[in-house]
Amino acid sequence: MAEQTTPNEEIFDATEQDEISTVERCLTFQSGDLILYISTRHVIEILNNYSITNLPLVPPYIKGIINLRGQVLPVVDIQMRMGKCEAECGTETCIIVLDIDSVSLGIIVDSVRQVIDIDLNNVQPIPLKRQQKLLDGMVTMEDGSVFMSVDCQALIKAQY
Repeated sequence: MAEQTTPNEEIFDATEQDEISTVERCLTFQSGDLILYISTRHVIEILNNYSITNLPLVPPYIKGIINLRGQVLPVVDIQMRMGKCEAECGTETCIIVLDIDSVSLGIIVDSVRQVIDIDLNNVQPIPLKRQQKLLDGMVTMEDGSVFMSVDCQALIKAQY
């Protein structure tokens, strides 16, 4: 005999699925005085102590290239891309390797923090977006800290 559901059960299931689909698993990281996040679906790996080969005739925010298991990847200093000073290398500085719409690249960040779930319904637009083209949203966490979302499309356009 087939299992029957009442209309109320179906509504509950649909509502529960909608709530689940608005939550995105994100990697948070520090860049200068900002806490940024990016969806983990774009994150391939995190590299520590990696040698970057400098390139001539590229924008200053492109720090060079790395050879990752035979694949050549451009590396972007995300702070410089946002119009700030060059990132200083510290003990926690690392490269986050990303794949965005089949474009692979690395971004230099001060430190990786943690992976968290962010409800996309809570993400607010950033005021003065015209001045900040690399960030596309912000969310205030329960502890009052503000995390900013990296605009992945702007990031991959930035390298060319």
